[in-house]
Amino acid sequence: MDNKMLTKFESKSNRVKGISFHPVRPWILTSLHNGQIQLWDYRMGTCLDKFEEHDGPVRGVDFHRVQPLICSGGDDYKVKVWDYKLRRCLFTLLGHLDYIRTVQFHVEYPWIVSASDDQTIRIWNWQSRNCISVLTGHNHYVMCAGFHPKEDLIVSASLDQTVRVWDTTGLRKKTVRGAPSNVDDGNVVARVNNELFGGNDALVKYVLEGHERGVNWASFHPTLPLVVSGADDRQVKLWRMNETKAWEVDTMRGHTNNVSCVLFHPKHELIVSNSEDRTIRVWDISKRQGVQTFRRESDRFWILAAHPDQNLLATGHDGGMTVFKLERERPAFYSHGGLRCFYVKDRYLRLHEFSNGRDIPLVSLRRTTSNTTPGIGGGPRALKFNILNKNENNVLITSLEGGGSYELISFSTDNARTGDAQDVRRGHGIDAVFIQRDRFVVLNSIKQLAITNFENNVVKTIPSPVPGVDGLFFGGANGRVILKSEDRVTLFDIQARRVLAELHVSRVKYVVWNKDFSMIALFSKHQVVLANKKFEQLCIIGETVNLKGGCWDETHPIFVYTTLNHVKYVLANGDNGIVRGLESPVYATKVNGTNLHCIDREGRTRVLEINTTEAQFKLALERKDYPEVMRMVKHSRLCGQAVITYLQEKGYPEVALHFVQDPKIRFKLALACGNIQVAMTVAYDLGDDAWKQLASEALRQGNHEVVEMAYQKTKEFEKLSFLYLLTGNVEKLRKMMKISEMRGDVMSRFHNSLYLGDAEERMRVFETTGQLSLAYLTAATHGLDEDAERLRELLEAKSIPLPEVNPSASLLQPPTPIYRGENWPLLAVAKSTLSDLDGVSSGVAGVDEGSDDDNQVGGDWEGDDDDLFDSDEEGPSEQTGKKKAPAEEGAWDDDDDLDISDDEDDVAPSSSAAGRGPKASGALYTAGISPLVAWCADSSLSADHLAAGSVDTALQLLNRQIAAVNVPVIRQNAIATYLSATAYLPGLPLTPPSKSYLMRESLKDQTKPMPAVCMKIAPLLESLKQAYRSFTSGQFVECKASLDFIFHSIPLVVTSSRTASNDIKELLEVCREYVTAIRVKSKIGETKDTVRSLELAAYFTHCNLQPSHLMLALKSAMASAFKAKNFVNAAAFARRLLELPETNSERHADTRTKAQKVLSKSEQQGRNEHQIDYDEMNPFSLDCAELKPIYKGSPSIKCPYCFSAYSPDFKGKLCVTCNLSTVGVETIGLVSSAAGNRK
Repeated sequence: MDNKMLTKFESKSNRVKGISFHPVRPWILTSLHNGQIQLWDYRMGTCLDKFEEHDGPVRGVDFHRVQPLICSGGDDYKVKVWDYKLRRCLFTLLGHLDYIRTVQFHVEYPWIVSASDDQTIRIWNWQSRNCISVLTGHNHYVMCAGFHPKEDLIVSASLDQTVRVWDTTGLRKKTVRGAPSNVDDGNVVARVNNELFGGNDALVKYVLEGHERGVNWASFHPTLPLVVSGADDRQVKLWRMNETKAWEVDTMRGHTNNVSCVLFHPKHELIVSNSEDRTIRVWDISKRQGVQTFRRESDRFWILAAHPDQNLLATGHDGGMTVFKLERERPAFYSHGGLRCFYVKDRYLRLHEFSNGRDIPLVSLRRTTSNTTPGIGGGPRALKFNILNKNENNVLITSLEGGGSYELISFSTDNARTGDAQDVRRGHGIDAVFIQRDRFVVLNSIKQLAITNFENNVVKTIPSPVPGVDGLFFGGANGRVILKSEDRVTLFDIQARRVLAELHVSRVKYVVWNKDFSMIALFSKHQVVLANKKFEQLCIIGETVNLKGGCWDETHPIFVYTTLNHVKYVLANGDNGIVRGLESPVYATKVNGTNLHCIDREGRTRVLEINTTEAQFKLALERKDYPEVMRMVKHSRLCGQAVITYLQEKGYPEVALHFVQDPKIRFKLALACGNIQVAMTVAYDLGDDAWKQLASEALRQGNHEVVEMAYQKTKEFEKLSFLYLLTGNVEKLRKMMKISEMRGDVMSRFHNSLYLGDAEERMRVFETTGQLSLAYLTAATHGLDEDAERLRELLEAKSIPLPEVNPSASLLQPPTPIYRGENWPLLAVAKSTLSDLDGVSSGVAGVDEGSDDDNQVGGDWEGDDDDLFDSDEEGPSEQTGKKKAPAEEGAWDDDDDLDISDDEDDVAPSSSAAGRGPKASGALYTAGISPLVAWCADSSLSADHLAAGSVDTALQLLNRQIAAVNVPVIRQNAIATYLSATAYLPGLPLTPPSKSYLMRESLKDQTKPMPAVCMKIAPLLESLKQAYRSFTSGQFVECKASLDFIFHSIPLVVTSSRTASNDIKELLEVCREYVTAIRVKSKIGETKDTVRSLELAAYFTHCNLQPSHLMLALKSAMASAFKAKNFVNAAAFARRLLELPETNSERHADTRTKAQKVLSKSEQQGRNEHQIDYDEMNPFSLDCAELKPIYKGSPSIKCPYCFSAYSPDFKGKLCVTCNLSTVGVETIGLVSSAAGNRK
């Protein structure tokens, strides 16, 4: 039977005649017919090096086991030894007289064995570089020769139709240090015979005859006394040896052309052979028959090699070389809930418990799995556990045998005794996966989805919604399945028969859900994709080597995965890194703290120690959890260039300063974050280049004192003088002029005199340099008459004409500096969030109304309601200067002086008004009222107070109006309200941006401007629509999340009309009814009491829902009552269902028919089996705490915000519907309109 080869790497080249694996590194060596030797990395798929010194084809090549050596033999009669580190040939061994077929290093001794067409086998000592033995006896070409891996034996094959086994014990004793010598150096004849024919150092032990034509290859079994050979007679023969003789065991026939190479598999009882008939055949030693065939249409096979430690084979053919496996080494396993792992090993289903390390066999699979030969595949491909069934344990084991098959096994984990699987259901299919507690779906051979029960009967068949489906995965919820095709994965709802989402990822091999099924990782060969449960792609990571497996961290949203040689991590934002290296590939099953639980290729469970601190650090930065960042900076050992580069890329160079000790990197980071002091401290150790960079940054910031120090350190006198000119430091300019005079720098001396406006000094500079004409002109122009006269005489004495003096010349004075001081006004360097880690607190600071800085809101708003009921003396009236009525006035006189005037004059204090006069003696003009203060004084809306940053007064308003106590639930909306009222406008260069306040449109009856707020009715209506869709599809968690968002946003909405206020009221009522309905529905699923379940189903129908949703509630209640034989109630629900307009449509004809049948049968029975607390005719409200009816006339209390009903015993507790207000407190209600409309 032809099989598809499991190819790991393939190269295209000239004909490959020799091949060898490196014993440790992922390298493979090939020798080509064109005389070239190539060194490949088969993991990376790259050619590392080429060696070209042979003349003609190179037929044999081999790696040394320990040393960095290569040996090769070719048609130029030469054996060459190479050093692949030095990338050159070390020496050449000469002696053969014809083509060299094979070469091989000895595992232990410094020997090389070579076989040649000169009918001899030579053994060379590569340390002494000479031939130590010549083995003669074959009378035709010797096609191959090789050492036994453990014993002193050599096997050779020749075209003389024999296989010979040679004993090299004498040679070992002769050449190995300390062994007695068997050669008498005094015997000349013996010495000549030894040199010419090798003496008796290596003797023929066995001659194996049986092939009818020339033998091309023979090799030893690594552990057993067996030899295998392949010949031109198209046969593979198996031979056995003992101490005295060797004999033929069996002959394996099947090849149709010459067998070119044959060897034993290093890990399984298999023989692998290749032939010029373009096939590779695998033979079972015990069955003595062929079990697998790989065919190549265009290329003949010439050579085979097996990796000594790994399950890898390589073959050379006419078109290049291929590295392949006979079977996949990934064990079938499933990690369940972070508690235990099921896996298959040695045909047993085993259980491994993570908590205590207990590992036991559960079920014997010997009778369930096929009797395939070990080592060639056909075993379990995947194992899938039924997480939807809480009552028993079910697994699906799938394999590729016979085009695909599955086995459903049910078992118990309570009994540790091992037994055969009794309840086993088998079937054929490409793949299978569980979708319900007692259902699974099978992808059959015609690519249809067959819904199958646990009796292995197909319930229904659904056509695949996408073409080319070749695999199935669990969809993360009941009734959902992931369909895998060539270029995408599709999330499909089996019950609704619709595609929920698609994600374009090619050739997905495995998927891994996190613990709560909110995120998924999808594996292909070289990439991992993270997505949420809606199949919205979060990130994609590519690797150059094969991915092996992965799992989610139990406590953090970190995905840890393994490759061939590393453990790595990736976050949802795409940040990734390396956790540790691996000696051999493993498959991750669980990450718990510093432990990585995994399974290796042999099916052994292992625990590796890992450190995910770097990933947690990046996660804390992404979440802006700055206290956690501060803790990790102080207490964790984070280091490395990768962390530093990451922090720089993310804009946190000041954090990177905490990890860096290298002065150069620390200096660059300090400059990047504008920390001049740190940079200056480090610059002392770095030299002039650092001081130059520091000077540039300090000058950019305006810190000219540091610039001066830097210029002094680097002795940049010209720049220093110019700096003194700009800063107006005349005294230091004079010192610079003296320094330049001492240095003999004429130009610097002239520039400094020019900066100082010192004409006399300039004249002396000209005179010193011999520029008498310029010196005279300078003296005459600036009124230095004595010097001018002296210079005129010198010019006349030297017969130099006097230059003409311009009578209208003006004095050239240096510019006057606009600012003199210790430092210029410094440039405002952007202050990072983490610039002072020690100052970061767990919360966010409150906002001061008079400050222009953007302070954050207090952490969880702790303490915001400490003064919730304090006296009015500390309220906004005191801030606005309003006069308070005297305390001793009568109780009925409080309203006589009630100040509700809107006049702006009343806001300002009287003393300020007096100061507005144009000639007020000693009075200063008073600053205007801050908009923030005005918002708090003029508005009774909590949103306006939050926009002003006054958290305390906003929370007081919410407490007074709706008795709000659980304020952290509106924290995000409150912060958004504050930020939406402020804008920053860029100013002039070197000036900070100006802060501006955004105002909303004024109402007709509102003359005072109020802040803009971000909470609007339209987005809330969209959230309600999303909640409706989620409710319809049964996604109650998502529905409640949308409703909670509406609940926590309404208190911060500002309406502009009574109509809008009524809309808010209606929206609040809808949310209350749906949240109550969801709680009832959830309670129905949790309770096991039939009576209680019937009561809740009845109450569910009295929630004020949309007609389509009410129809669903009535259908559910009708079915529950009818099944429980409560026919009176079932009839009532059926009547209500038939009265709904929705039921009369053709779309719901089936529902109408069922309701009519239920009504008819229920009216015939006319009784209830169970007595329930439900009176359809008596109006009632539902107690939202106990979910029991409060009938009309019974005492009840309500939530002041959402108006949910409760029994009086619940007074003073937090409302379970809105999760915001205290139940039973009388308030004025929510104020959402600027005009003070009450809802």
